Amino acid sequence: MRYYINVFFVYSMLGFLLETTLKTFFFPSMNNGILYGPWIPVYGFGACIIISITNSIFKHKNIPSWLKLFITFMSVFFLLSILEFLGGIVIEYFFHQTFWDYRDWHFHFGPYISLEMSTVWGTLSLFLLYFIKPWMDLLIKKIPKSWTLLIFFLFLIDVSITFLSIFDK
Repeated sequence: MRYYINVFFVYSMLGFLLETTLKTFFFPSMNNGILYGPWIPVYGFGACIIISITNSIFKHKNIPSWLKLFITFMSVFFLLSILEFLGGIVIEYFFHQTFWDYRDWHFHFGPYISLEMSTVWGTLSLFLLYFIKPWMDLLIKKIPKSWTLLIFFLFLIDVSITFLSIFDK
């Protein structure tokens, strides 16, 4: 359980760094997160989903590697699309903002899902699994319990302040 909590926080922070970099150099008008701290939870949830799916798929030894890869891609493709859709709805409902909108894209489903971005998420997930995760697991497994608790409480404070600010308006 602590492993997945740490995965959530590490990848939430990596998502924050990714989006901050994209905003700084390529998309200055991009919104990159609803919280005040250095994390974007949708990346943390996404990483937990990706890792738990692949752990369950890869347990089956009799499945060929190419089929595991295909099943992983398709599972992540659909589940991250659902996560992105739900994230967009939650942000719009609570914050009355739209952080991303795919309606101008050719193959979109409402404002929050597009075939193009779902394909990007599936591809990036495979990159994460095969290139980033092995290195990050070395770090994640060394995070002391006290750090996990500290980051967890800081995250709860951030979420509380964020939601309290919604109701102050």
